[in-house]
Amino acid sequence: MNPYAIRAIYRFEMARTFRTIVQSIAAPVISTSLYFIVFGAAIGSRMAKIDGVSYGAFIVPGLIMLSILTESISNGSFGIYMPKWSGTIYEMLSAPVSAVEVVLGYVGAAASKSVMLGTIILITARLFVPFEILHPFWALAFLVLTSITFSLFGFILGIWADGFEKLQIVPLMVITPLTFLGGSFYSINMLPPLWAKIALFNPVVYLVSGFRWSFYGISDVRVGISLGMTLLFMLICLGVITLIFRTGWRMKT
Repeated sequence: MNPYAIRAIYRFEMARTFRTIVQSIAAPVISTSLYFIVFGAAIGSRMAKIDGVSYGAFIVPGLIMLSILTESISNGSFGIYMPKWSGTIYEMLSAPVSAVEVVLGYVGAAASKSVMLGTIILITARLFVPFEILHPFWALAFLVLTSITFSLFGFILGIWADGFEKLQIVPLMVITPLTFLGGSFYSINMLPPLWAKIALFNPVVYLVSGFRWSFYGISDVRVGISLGMTLLFMLICLGVITLIFRTGWRMKT
């Protein structure tokens, strides 16, 4: 293990974040704050409670998860795509740096950005909506685990993409719709029985449900299942990345 290589990649990626702090941090926080203002303070005050939780507070975990998923994928994919686009990836591949060190550097930085962003959004949400966190340890665990998992997924997308437009296809056309349909703004128990069963095929349901449980002790699916599904997806991403580095798929083209 080469800690200097990991630190170099990590520091470079984090420095890029602070150079573009308006785009990386300010924009997601402002856009999410608008959701809190409109759905939490304005509309939420006129809606009935869901499982004993005010609507404004109920959507807080879902909105945080929406931002985390989007930003984790974006940070993870852009970090590895830029070396491919500029051609500097050949220097990294020829250097005495292992695949594990490359992944730890890029994914670690992407996950750190997402955790930092999620924490800022959580603090910002408290300004608009009153809420409590019943299980702060599990809230942090789900936040970190989700950030790492989808940063790994973003890393895979960054290797797969051969153009900037492809970096946006999956987050915009797949992840965002799945998040909106995954119980971010409602409980899937409010759906008709058939659609409630169909919703269980949406992986985002388990992420939002587990994260919401850590806040209020309520969930659409059991927290153990939510945790297990997140870990399973992480293992799948790790397996795909391992295969990519072994075969060199898309790494040298």
